[in-house]
Amino acid sequence: MAQADLYETLGVARDASGDELKKAYRKLAVKYHPDKNPGDAAAEAKFKEISSAYDNLKDPDKRAAYDRYGHAAFQGGRGGGGGGGGHDPFDMFREAFGGRGGGGGGGGIFDEFFGGGGGQSAGGAAHGSDLRYDLEITLEEAVKGCEKEIRYRRPVECKKCHGEGAEPGSKKVTCSTCGGAGQVSSNRGFISFRQVCPSCHGAGQTIEKPCGNCHGEGREMDTSTVKVRIPGGVATGSKLRSAGKGEAGQMGGQAGDLYIIVHVKEHELFERHDHDLFCEVPIKFTLAALGGSINVPTLFGKGSLKIPAGTQTGTTFRLRGQGIPHLRGAGKGDLLIRMQVEVPTKLSGDQKKKLEEYADACGDPANPMGESFVEKAKQFFR
Repeated sequence: MAQADLYETLGVARDASGDELKKAYRKLAVKYHPDKNPGDAAAEAKFKEISSAYDNLKDPDKRAAYDRYGHAAFQGGRGGGGGGGGHDPFDMFREAFGGRGGGGGGGGIFDEFFGGGGGQSAGGAAHGSDLRYDLEITLEEAVKGCEKEIRYRRPVECKKCHGEGAEPGSKKVTCSTCGGAGQVSSNRGFISFRQVCPSCHGAGQTIEKPCGNCHGEGREMDTSTVKVRIPGGVATGSKLRSAGKGEAGQMGGQAGDLYIIVHVKEHELFERHDHDLFCEVPIKFTLAALGGSINVPTLFGKGSLKIPAGTQTGTTFRLRGQGIPHLRGAGKGDLLIRMQVEVPTKLSGDQKKKLEEYADACGDPANPMGESFVEKAKQFFR
């Protein structure tokens, strides 16, 4: 699954202030604190997740990097970003609450349950994290579909050591901390815990001479380019997946995936309502009174519409099949066109004279309001 958006994790907007971030974190931290949820592993995991999110967003530099590059800014969790490690959730809690409610046993036991390796196995291989890319497209592109080429930064396999993390020709030696087991044990009273070795990160071996390019990480930051096919019918929030285009794995681990989140721009003429499009068209009052035909815009070209005589403001016409394609299945929505009758604000002398003659012929000077309204409101005119 894709790593959760840090702002969504805390339930705040992307432009939230520092105080808003802290307030949101404190509320969630109290709710999911292990002391309030003894024995609840899901609550402990949530507590760690929101602590990691707050740790990254409260730091202006980390936040700026995340806003620009997403989780790739932290290179697989080294700077935080929800990957585990890099902070103690209980210390974060104490800091946010001014030193209160530290959480019994501190962060040690908590970290032993959940590790610090971010998905690393006893063999040292670690699955790369998924990445998120927010892509903005036009309404026309959302309706008709399009192909986009996106560029983004991500950790990729180190070109010098090919992901091994060691200088070419250097050896790997048995880890002195775990004796090659990849795990270490510790006791807390009557309970024994096993965790990934902090020295070799589960590999059972350590590098004699780390790669000078990636410093033993096995990965380096690089710019990647991916072509993405956007199907017709997508909406804001639609999610597309590009397999293997996320962060590179470590020690031969599988690469993560790239998730593209679609955002559709507002259009100057059309509004979207599910699969239908809505457009308001102004017409002259003479056309509304006499009737006729007009050309109207659609996202698929020019359309023709017959206007009956006596059309009023608010009258809505439907052009079938001129709306949004169904993303799954056949058919399209419709285009709804609402008439807005324009009343002239300036009249020439000749125009004014002719309108006065028309008003006299209709008896408008004596009865300037509609008869149906006058009938309903006659009690107010007594």
